[in-house]
Amino acid sequence: MRFTTSAAALLLMTGMSGAAIAQDAPAMTESVQSASFAKDVWTYADPETARVSHVDLDLVTDFEGKQIYGTAVLDIAAQPGADHVVLDDNGLRIQSITDMDGGALPYTVGKVDEMLGAPLTVQLNGKDKIRIAYASAPGAEALQWLPKEATAGGEKPYLFSQGQPINNRSWIPTQDSPGIRQTWDARITVPKGLVAVMSGDKLTPDGVPTEDGRVSYRFRMNNAVPPYLIALAVGDLAFKSLGPNSGVYTEPALLDAAADEFQDVEKMIAAAEDLYGPYRWGRYDMLVLPPSFPYGGMENPTLTFLTPTIITGDRSNTDVVAHELAHSWSGNLVTNATWSDSWLNEGFTTYFENRIMEAVYGKDRAALYADLDYGTMLSDIAAAGGDDAPTTRLHGEPGATAGQLDYFKGSTFLRTIEQAVGRDRFDAYLRGYFDRFAFQPQTTAGFLADLRANLIEGDTVLEDSLKLDQWAYAPGLPDNAVHIHSATLAEVDKELAAFNAGGPVAAVDTGGWSTQQWMRFLRGIPKEQSTARLKEMDGGLNLSNNGNAYVRSAWYEIAIANRYEPAVPSLKQYLTSVGRMLLIRPLYQGLEDQGAWGHAIATDAFAEAKAGYHPMTAAMTERILAGPES
Repeated sequence: MRFTTSAAALLLMTGMSGAAIAQDAPAMTESVQSASFAKDVWTYADPETARVSHVDLDLVTDFEGKQIYGTAVLDIAAQPGADHVVLDDNGLRIQSITDMDGGALPYTVGKVDEMLGAPLTVQLNGKDKIRIAYASAPGAEALQWLPKEATAGGEKPYLFSQGQPINNRSWIPTQDSPGIRQTWDARITVPKGLVAVMSGDKLTPDGVPTEDGRVSYRFRMNNAVPPYLIALAVGDLAFKSLGPNSGVYTEPALLDAAADEFQDVEKMIAAAEDLYGPYRWGRYDMLVLPPSFPYGGMENPTLTFLTPTIITGDRSNTDVVAHELAHSWSGNLVTNATWSDSWLNEGFTTYFENRIMEAVYGKDRAALYADLDYGTMLSDIAAAGGDDAPTTRLHGEPGATAGQLDYFKGSTFLRTIEQAVGRDRFDAYLRGYFDRFAFQPQTTAGFLADLRANLIEGDTVLEDSLKLDQWAYAPGLPDNAVHIHSATLAEVDKELAAFNAGGPVAAVDTGGWSTQQWMRFLRGIPKEQSTARLKEMDGGLNLSNNGNAYVRSAWYEIAIANRYEPAVPSLKQYLTSVGRMLLIRPLYQGLEDQGAWGHAIATDAFAEAKAGYHPMTAAMTERILAGPES
């Protein structure tokens, strides 16, 4: 996933927090009898007793009722003598649970926790396969139902899911933990005229008409995946091929622009395979979602979900595509066993993403991203309270890692190892690592043990110089951290220095600037500015009407800090048309920090925008507007 704050941290924004620190354990094997599971405090499942190995969904999308209903058949691998299985349930409306012969199986739904939902305990009665008939609730956290007016075409409704980290339990009754990998099949029935896509192999690309006038689509995922990677979208979708194994889905009105923006995806796939081995998921397709999608991207296997805000016409945000592609190895192939170790997904992927960008676009562009990431890492550590803050650890309590440290402290850790041992040696290690742990969960302790066994190999001098345990378990930033400096950003810094010294806007040469150069410039401007200076900036740099969503967000942060009234109309329009949390969270927070003036603007904008926001985005915004005591 590519966005500003970690998935776990976003749970904190929406009022969720982890209850304890998950303990490391060896990686899971396929056999329940020999498995040793890392403790995941965000699931009710007891996989050492009984675990879900396969999910078979037969579901209908009900746009009028805003629910998905049908059946889920679960294959259960249980210890001898195990009499029950515990699933995760968040608001599911259970109609019946039976064995495959129709015999009723007793079940109970336990006490509901605001974050985790409730345990769904099913008596097995000696069976290894169960059928659950159910429906999702209209407000299911994973699902966003968009009216036709909120789509690009304006003619047909839209549905999409977002499972990470623990949202899929609101529409799929299973064991919703990243360490409990499952294969799956699905038949999804949708209204005629809509297309269903999922994160698996498409068995019926054109759909099959049903007797009642609807259309069914079938999908399959034969690779065992963590359940948060089961994803669905339904809408007025068109497809354009980008190469022999890749293409893009989106609404017809956006198709050409999306295809042009992502033309380099086949080069990225080739670069990734050259680095760390074969792509093991068949096709790599992308789906550009409506603007309400809360993240930059989501690495659903075979079908990356992407925000339309990265389509800026200059391909300067294709790092998001590289990031989600890299997850096909780090995250999807080798997965953090619990959310205490999400840096194993995001830190590895951010490092890998940068290597793909270097291979496709050159060292200068890769350095630009790495330099920006390093600066963000330092800012996140400072904002968390400095080097002693426990939330700056990589391995720690799920949901507590500050800012983007899972991404950027994690990737800096790997870059530091690379520079210490040499790129060729580190690449060989990583390629072997992905092979050794393919389709398995991993923990921080497991990674460090493998690193010591297969890279350090008893070299005590190297071990001491790398400071592995300090990187993984201690707060702050070790003093051996490697910082890549960007010559491109150094030129932007010269422009910025002249501007901050009082130079005119007209003297700032923004010709050919990428999103990242714009962000470096705008984020380097002191927040306190005069009305005259703000007017000069807005007019001279075309900020309020800029077509780049990143640029507008950064500009509004400055405008809000100065209560610049001329920007308010376009700010409100922006907040009601963009749902990506990376871009709107700082704006709502900035408005709230401005007291009554900002709170009035924020509540007015949110009242209009809420119906079009994803449930996670709406919950985040409500928490901000409720104030620090909520």
